[in-house]
Amino acid sequence: QVQLVESGGGLVQPGGSLRLSCAASGSIFSVGVMGWYRQALGKQRELVATITSGGSTNYADSVKGRFTISRDNAKNTVTLQMNGLKPDDTAVYYCNADLQLRLHSARNDYWGQGTQVTVSS
Repeated sequence: QVQLVESGGGLVQPGGSLRLSCAASGSIFSVGVMGWYRQALGKQRELVATITSGGSTNYADSVKGRFTISRDNAKNTVTLQMNGLKPDDTAVYYCNADLQLRLHSARNDYWGQGTQVTVSS
C-alpha cells in the first residue's frame, strides 16, 4: 500500500524553527512533483512549497525567505525546513506527491495524514 508519512510537527515559539519530513513508501515506479500544503483552522488548504524531481522549487509569497523545501529522490522523501516561524504559520501541514505506481500507469495525487504545527508563545 502506497502512503506518505509525515513527521516533525509540534509547538514552537515565534521566531523558532521546525523541520518537517515526509517519506513516500510502497511500490512506486516514479515520483513527480512533491510538496507541502497547509490548512489553518477555518481556512482553505493552501500551497506552501513544491519541488520537482529536477529540484525546481516554488514557494508561497508568505514563506519565501523563511522556508526551504528539499528532496531526496533516492529515498522518495521531501523535507520542509521552516525558520522564522510566525503565529500565522500555525496550521496542519500536509505532504503531497504526484506518484506513478507502474510503468504506463497514470500519475495520481497522494496526501499524507497531516502534522500539526503550532507557533505560539
